[in-house]
Amino acid sequence: MTNSDRSRIAQIAAHSRWAKVQDRSAATAKARQAALDRFDLLVDPEGVLPIAERRRRAGSARKAYFLQLAHKSAKARAK
Repeated sequence: MTNSDRSRIAQIAAHSRWAKVQDRSAATAKARQAALDRFDLLVDPEGVLPIAERRRRAGSARKAYFLQLAHKSAKARAK
């Protein structure tokens, strides 16, 4: 199976799923929360920081992560 075939099958599956879902936000809530929790654990693995400080640091860690992704993407496109 080629990458193109896999991509097409994944698109079909995604569109089939979203055709049946009434509330997309509710359907992806657990995944979004898990993604946010990942950064909380990254900056405070022991859970000792106050919530506000943990969220501030997690926000910076999240921004850094996505900036790194953007940088890698730009480098790949430049090649």
